[in-house]
Amino acid sequence: MRHTAAKAFAAVAMTAALTAVAVPAMADPATGTVPASTDIVGAGSDTTQALLNQFSTDYNATVSGTPKLYSWDATGSATIVPKSGAASITRPNGSGAGIAALNAAGSSLDFARSSRGPQTGDPASDLFVAFAKDAVTWSAKSGGHAPANLTTQDLFDIYSCTAGKTDWSNFGGTAGTIKPYLPQINSGTRSFFLKAIGNPVLGSCVVTGPEENEGTDPALQNDDNLIFPYSVGHWVGQANGHTTATDDKGNLTLRSINGVAPLTASGTLNPTFANPTYGRVLYNVVRDSDWNASPATTKSTALRAIFGPSGYLCSTAGKASTTSYGYLTLAAAACGSTTHI
Repeated sequence: MRHTAAKAFAAVAMTAALTAVAVPAMADPATGTVPASTDIVGAGSDTTQALLNQFSTDYNATVSGTPKLYSWDATGSATIVPKSGAASITRPNGSGAGIAALNAAGSSLDFARSSRGPQTGDPASDLFVAFAKDAVTWSAKSGGHAPANLTTQDLFDIYSCTAGKTDWSNFGGTAGTIKPYLPQINSGTRSFFLKAIGNPVLGSCVVTGPEENEGTDPALQNDDNLIFPYSVGHWVGQANGHTTATDDKGNLTLRSINGVAPLTASGTLNPTFANPTYGRVLYNVVRDSDWNASPATTKSTALRAIFGPSGYLCSTAGKASTTSYGYLTLAAAACGSTTHI
């Protein structure tokens, strides 16, 4: 379970904008707390769960009574009871799983965290509400065999397991058979990364399974030859002490693509790297019928008060947390904007 914790970070000097948020964020609703049936409750993406936990803590401190905001982590117990009176469901792990759970018959979820935008197969009745910007790069073990930089074509070849492109020496690294890993199939980071590198037909050398954005996953430990996609913002948040030892970057370091570094000299997400290919908008997904209820309901009012253009996530306080957790803020006209398939 994730609580904000202070951790040393010697690799880069963090800026004042990345100082820890004063009130610690809780993982899942606090032990013994069952969200009320009228609360706004979500689940889904691993990438944004730590930040949504912080939003939950801070937003709820401003609200008397209900609806409050709660967010279930991507990993933990196999099942969850999202709110009072709801049926037990399989814990949604990843953007795709969160969106599917939001749209399941009789769903008791009110939103899904998503690190990807709308795509073919998503219900047209879903609204993707934007709130921040991230980028995805590749990571490798510090001191391992991988080079500092790869091109988009290199990444395509590596995940295609192209003949003659399966050793790090083929890319300027130290000799060693490349071990390409991908997160589990419901991961928004996985789907975004594969699209960004050209949607290769995955070769037999690719291994699926590690939890996204967790350098401490056992599959990724002490492997000099691994390559693994990673959220730049989440890595920065981990480096800045916003996660626990079980949700940590471990000994993975972020690498450049096409000669552009994912981090600035001060260790923040490089806006230049967050370009149209490797930059992505982060969303919370809601049902259109909830968001645009007419006349307005308690739920629609609460959803807009949290996620809308004038809502908490787009407020000065919300944007301060977004920056502290490693992401880029959106312009006023974009934050809280909605889109769908």
